[in-house]
Order: sequence, then C-alpha cells, then structure tokens
Amino acid sequence: MTIEVYGENDMKTLGAKLGALLKGGEVIELVGDVGAGKTTLTKGIAQGMQIDEDVQSPSFTISRVYDAPSGLILAHYDFYRLADAGIMANELHETVNDKNTVTIIEWAEIISGILPKNHLTITISNNATNESARHVVLRGSGDKAAALLKELI
Repeated sequence: MTIEVYGENDMKTLGAKLGALLKGGEVIELVGDVGAGKTTLTKGIAQGMQIDEDVQSPSFTISRVYDAPSGLILAHYDFYRLADAGIMANELHETVNDKNTVTIIEWAEIISGILPKNHLTITISNNATNESARHVVLRGSGDKAAALLKELI
C-alpha cells in the first residue's frame, strides 16, 4: 500500500492511526534517508498508543523505551551509527519476541537476520515535486502484518 503524506502533521496522523491499532508483539521496520520522517511517524505511533512522553530520535542512544497506559511498551531502535549489532542483537531478539512490546527499528539492515518473518516495513521517500510531501509504502510480511494493513485502510 502506498500513501502520499503532505507534511509533518499528516505523518503524525498516519502514525497515530497505526498506533491505535497496535496490540503488542508487532515489529515495524522503518526505511528512509536521514530526515525522511521516520521519527515523526514514530511520534504519531506513540500518540496512537496514548503515550504522553516526548518521543525523541534514538540516533545517539541507540534505543528508547516508552510505556503506554494500556501496559504496552514502545521500544524504538536506531542502528544508523552501528556497523555491527553486537550486544544489541541479544536485547533486540528478546524485545521482538515480547508480546507486550511494539518494536520500531530504524536502519535495520545490520540486524535483518533478527527481524521476525512477521513484520511491517514502512519505507518513506521524498516526493520529487513537493519538498514537504513523502511517499510512504507499507508492506506486511506475514499474516499479522497483512491483517494490520487491512485494518489501517
């Protein structure tokens, strides 16, 4: 599924719609250049999960964790600065298998072997004709991710 998003508010709105559908155990891979809107989308997902904390990019900390009032956890990873997952691979393996955690991963190439077969990949790219617009391609791998996409439509 491809969606055209026009600006930061639209990106957050898309994220909020997705976040409201999450029940725990979902893994979302975010793909896009620096500044594409991956963290903005994550902020929207957190809003949809009713998380009140200020969601920040984990670029320098590698991971950030937020608690939702529902008891779910949002774990946000960014592997941009890593050449090798190292010890983070163990933590990530536990996180993606936790049924109470929604896991969002940016720059997942170095841990592609850890990603479960059932995950959602969201690719964000610039629109050549409008600087503030983005093409957002959502692709589900596995039954759970495919069902989530159907709910989102």
